[in-house]
Amino acid sequence: MSTPVNIVENAFDIEKVRSEFPVLDQQVNGKPLVYFDNAATTQKPKVVIEALNDYYEGYNANIHRGIHTLAEKATAAFEASRKAVRNFINAPENEEIIFTYGTTDSINLVASTYGRANISAGDEIIISAMEHHSNIVPWQMLCEEKGAILKIMPINAAGEIIFSEFEKLLSDKTKIVSVVHVSNTLGTINPIKKVITKAHEFGAVVLLDGAQASAHIEIDVQDLDCDFYAFSMHKLYGPTGVGILYGKRTILEKMPPYRGGGEMIKSVTFEKTTYNDIPYKFEAGTPNIADVVATKAAIDYVTALGLENIAAHEADLLQYATEKIKTVQDLKIIGTAANKVGVISFVIEGIHFFDIGMMLDARGVAVRTGHHCTEPLMQVFDIEGTARASFSVYNTKAEVDIFIEGLEKIVKVLK
Repeated sequence: MSTPVNIVENAFDIEKVRSEFPVLDQQVNGKPLVYFDNAATTQKPKVVIEALNDYYEGYNANIHRGIHTLAEKATAAFEASRKAVRNFINAPENEEIIFTYGTTDSINLVASTYGRANISAGDEIIISAMEHHSNIVPWQMLCEEKGAILKIMPINAAGEIIFSEFEKLLSDKTKIVSVVHVSNTLGTINPIKKVITKAHEFGAVVLLDGAQASAHIEIDVQDLDCDFYAFSMHKLYGPTGVGILYGKRTILEKMPPYRGGGEMIKSVTFEKTTYNDIPYKFEAGTPNIADVVATKAAIDYVTALGLENIAAHEADLLQYATEKIKTVQDLKIIGTAANKVGVISFVIEGIHFFDIGMMLDARGVAVRTGHHCTEPLMQVFDIEGTARASFSVYNTKAEVDIFIEGLEKIVKVLK
């Protein structure tokens, strides 16, 4: 099995890091791959891929129900990942970690269970103008069902929450505040601890969408004092189809189940069903076992690298890329927050973002184009969409140079 790279003198051996990610060693359209679509999904190190193979080749079995050796080994590996997640976000208990199928699933779980049980007509839910559709639509659906009101905290031209305006939205009617920790489109790191503290003063419950935060900054749910925290492993160098929902025990225990079936029950008769304890009450049916098992390998890998080292490397790349991209003719960065992660969304006057993406791909450079599942945010900036470059631990300044050179040639050709 591959061994995670070690950090020497607080600096990455970048070639060693890159060698741990097999997908990077390829050409796209005859050019070396430059993968700058990390906000959509990160690539996977060998240790994660090997963990998947180890499960299927060595102890493929269902969990929690069998007493044979393979079942017990699979169950132990599954629960080891739960403990790894708990430690990664500093949750008080393993039981407060629920495995879902992604951040979207986690938010829907909260909206469909806590929301339906606690929201009534006239109640208010607050989100921000920079939310991903996954943190908009479930609350819209809940508000439509219950006759509640969805309020939007505004942002400024830099893509930062206007905190004073958020304070004005709060009232005794505010029951839920759900806000993104880090914007997938802008890269903005929101002042979530301030948001949580202020929301709690009004008795509101706070959910954080951490999909874009988990791979870049340290998460401590006890320090934040959030009520729910949701994120996805596929953005944290782990497998697709695995989501995490942290919730405070006192809240989770009062919430009704999300789905019915096996595992989430203690006893079933035709007359009555008794539900299981947390977290199993929310994990109906056979879960995504292999990918959850590989979750521990991803977290161990990130822990070995050190989030502080990852953040420093990405901040260096962001600064370098920002200065370089500012020299591109007629280019405008969308999202210039003082506190942000390695994301640059941009438009070039007179050139459609799809053309930018396609022409960069011809040079082997992968970026994301479109509205990034943040259509309301695009409306705030009065644009249809952007091109987005997002950086990760395995990216280099040499790749940034290739990216910038590509943009310059696109401008030359199309303008």
